[in-house]
Amino acid sequence: MEPDEYARMDQVEARMWWYRALHARLLDALTGSPGPVLDAGCGTGGFLSLVRSDRVAIGLEWNAMAASIAAAKSRRPVIRGSINEMPFAANVFGTVIAADVLCHAAVEPARALTEIRRVLRPGGHLIVNMPAFRELMSTHDAQVHNARRLSAGETQAMLEDAGFRLVHIRYWNGLLLPLMIAHRKFFGRSSDRSDVAAFPPWLDRMLHGMTELERRLPFPLPAGGSVLAIAERP
Repeated sequence: MEPDEYARMDQVEARMWWYRALHARLLDALTGSPGPVLDAGCGTGGFLSLVRSDRVAIGLEWNAMAASIAAAKSRRPVIRGSINEMPFAANVFGTVIAADVLCHAAVEPARALTEIRRVLRPGGHLIVNMPAFRELMSTHDAQVHNARRLSAGETQAMLEDAGFRLVHIRYWNGLLLPLMIAHRKFFGRSSDRSDVAAFPPWLDRMLHGMTELERRLPFPLPAGGSVLAIAERP
């Protein structure tokens, strides 16, 4: 990502509705998953700092500035390296998290998934979040160097082609999808600003409330701005 994007992320990820919604879903997915935990592409450490202190967890981050911020914020070890060629031995992690990482232009998904499978123990879990639908590509994706957005079916195929067994897959951020489409395809078309920003408190509360309402629905929505998947290494 652009250096400015890491700075924006660090400033807002603890309070911005989007990050809080993503982190809540990652924590849900992490419940019952085995350890130790690797947050691969941990950015500035917002999620890593939320992992329970009684769980062994470390981060992996390519950007030096982000890795330093993540280590200080989370008080966890953060190793510099690429998800395409991870500096870890085989079979050392029980769970690997790749949240909005496999979408990046610098990441080769097939190679990265081979590496994740290598460092996972048999029976270990991979938790993946992906931005959904290539039709939603926008200036924000360019700013954060996203090269791909995948549907749930495409995400499942990517994981299964890499040798993982799908456990769970679901769209999320579906209630806000119409607003997302309008913002990205119409109102934000001419803007080169990132979507990562502090929102007015009333608006942030409203948007986060919508994601929490959706999180508690007893049924999945047919579409959403993101896809969350849990897969197992056989």
